[in-house]
Amino acid sequence: MSQAPIRVVIAKPGLDGHDRGAKVVARALRDAGMEVVYTGLRQTPQQIAAAVVQEDAQVLGLSILSGAHNQIFPEVMRLLKEQGADDVLVFAGGIIPDGDVPGLKALGIREIFQPGTNTDDVVAFIRRSVEGR
Repeated sequence: MSQAPIRVVIAKPGLDGHDRGAKVVARALRDAGMEVVYTGLRQTPQQIAAAVVQEDAQVLGLSILSGAHNQIFPEVMRLLKEQGADDVLVFAGGIIPDGDVPGLKALGIREIFQPGTNTDDVVAFIRRSVEGR
């Protein structure tokens, strides 16, 4: 019996107009056998949380370049909890200063991937985290 693929939502919150990194990660996860839904640019926290619930996702990847992560990510995490999806594995990537990482992890974001991260590392992190539950 084969195991169902890991379901992942990749989202670009806020006003970012560039999504190349998010698309690269989404493609790498698909190539690794995961089922990926990419929400597109300029998603609100409400749209992101709704997509996670609607897609019954196990994982949420947030990609941000705008510097608004300290405003947007807490709201996404709050909405996930409010909608009963606080068991979803959340990771983030983009331009996030090292000094902001501890605060984001304290919110429940499990990992932050900086520019230049090998996509194999993202795949391995997700597999390790989801299969370890």
